[in-house]
Amino acid sequence: MAVQENHRGLDAQGYIRREGSPARVPYAFRPVVAAARDRLSDVFGARLDGAYLYGSVPRGTARLGRSDLDLLLSLRDEPTDADRADARALEAALDEEFPEIDGVGTLLFSRTRLLSDLERYDLGWFVACLCTPLLGEDLAAHLPRYRPDALLARETNGDLALLLPRWRERIDGAADTEEARRTLVRSMSRHLVRTGFTLVMPRWNGWTSDLGEMAEAFGAYYPERAADLRKAAVRGYEPTGEPAVLRSYTDDLGPWLAGEYARVHGVKAPRP
Repeated sequence: MAVQENHRGLDAQGYIRREGSPARVPYAFRPVVAAARDRLSDVFGARLDGAYLYGSVPRGTARLGRSDLDLLLSLRDEPTDADRADARALEAALDEEFPEIDGVGTLLFSRTRLLSDLERYDLGWFVACLCTPLLGEDLAAHLPRYRPDALLARETNGDLALLLPRWRERIDGAADTEEARRTLVRSMSRHLVRTGFTLVMPRWNGWTSDLGEMAEAFGAYYPERAADLRKAAVRGYEPTGEPAVLRSYTDDLGPWLAGEYARVHGVKAPRP
């Protein structure tokens, strides 16, 4: 009998189901996905343990010419500077060749780290639930199933307070560049919306990667901050380059979210 799924991204047992699949990749994006798969094998060879897609492309929600291609690589050893340079070169080549995408982003980790106890409820969950296998063994087979509980909330986004000083430094470095500010607004908006969502995720009892749905779920529990997260969700898709937006994130919304997160869920386990 087929397992029934509810409307909040959970299966019949209450576990978060994997959100993407090769079948959901839109037809227009299949050539770039095929090229990425072939070239990853050529570039990384025996160093590559596995590769995954994540984001809007495997979810089937990518927008032509506006969405980026997101990749996660599992390497047999810890990533080196040479590995990162190879990834950047491949990103640039794919971005130039395929107008269907607006940029390529690649995360690199060792297989050991992805399967480590420390990362079980962060990177491990990310691979098992938000990544779609592209090459090699699927590490989800070595990971547990996940519920939208407080432990997952703490380990995925319980480090916002540590990020805020770095965000302020990045904002200072992008102060005179409109495009750089737009890039920061996009990434920080998405991070804040996801943090707001995982703050309430155990009570909402589900998972979604849709920024609008995340903001609405948050707003049901924090109506006094609902408008802030709704605006951030819009900017996550349609960013502006206004410096005041970035400052509001690091001086107001970000610190409030970090404090409330620590109060409700605690802080993420320290990383080396």
